[in-house]
Amino acid sequence: MNSERADIIQVRNLKKFFYGKKRLFQREPTVVKAVNDVSFSIRAGETFGIVGESGCGKSTLGRTVIQLLKPTDGQILYKGTDLSTLSADAMRDLRKEIQIIFQDPYASLNPKMTVRELIQGPLDVHSSESREKKLERVRNITFAVGLREEDLRKYPHEFSGGQRQRIVIARALILNPEFVFCDEPVSALDVSVRAQVLNLMKDIQEDLDLTYMFVSHDLSVVRFICDRVAVMYLGKIVEVADKHGLFDNAKHPYTEALLSAIPVPDVDVKRERILLEGDLPSSYDPPSGCQFHNRCRHATKYCELVEPTMKKVDEDHYVACHLFGNSDKMGNAS
Repeated sequence: MNSERADIIQVRNLKKFFYGKKRLFQREPTVVKAVNDVSFSIRAGETFGIVGESGCGKSTLGRTVIQLLKPTDGQILYKGTDLSTLSADAMRDLRKEIQIIFQDPYASLNPKMTVRELIQGPLDVHSSESREKKLERVRNITFAVGLREEDLRKYPHEFSGGQRQRIVIARALILNPEFVFCDEPVSALDVSVRAQVLNLMKDIQEDLDLTYMFVSHDLSVVRFICDRVAVMYLGKIVEVADKHGLFDNAKHPYTEALLSAIPVPDVDVKRERILLEGDLPSSYDPPSGCQFHNRCRHATKYCELVEPTMKKVDEDHYVACHLFGNSDKMGNAS
């Protein structure tokens, strides 16, 4: 992947809050800060991964970027256009370029529709081509994802999980999009089938010059398919790096703990497991200062008081941690 390619997505200070009802004796309604002041960019043609624990805001971030959820604040620039300012009609037109591959191939396909109807659906909405031309495009994308023409007459229940996900991928790609949000696209599949689907996604990306935003909790999958990776914790990004820099030289203590939990398929290899102490804070009431300080083995009083900013620590490697750039202050505050 060429690191000099232009950014296709730029996210600036993005926030997505969910507001609950104000209860008796509450001064303010409960607020869940699912995505809290997040900034990053995605280069054209790359696969940009988002990882983190369940509930950290990965899927909410992706769905907000592609406008399935409206942001509370911030900007989402797609090729220079702020998506959050577009009208419903303008956003609908842009859907041809921005698509999604859903997590669950069982829930994301209408069981009453044939495969042809499912794949052709986006064309019926966005294209004025003839029926014959649409069918030709459906056949072409069907072959591209490894399905047969006779499969077009079948229904979703007649397929395995891996085959269903191929149908989901075909439906997402039928309009020739440029940017695809992949919401844990292989988490519901068996391990052997995952490899097939991931290889298929990489091949199609190369053939069509696609850009992926890839959300996953499986770090081995992320290492295989992603070019750069962002690590999320409690609604914030704490580290961004290319995959080699992240997996071989992680900087943030939370990233180190995540990586230490990856199983090693060799009984003779011993890896130090970093166990996080303390409870995972609530998105309703996140800690002050660094949100990770109550679980961090390096935390000082300074971490409790001051929120860290993202700093460049290496080529294309950024981290939000007081260990980098504030060592004197941390020592004075400890």
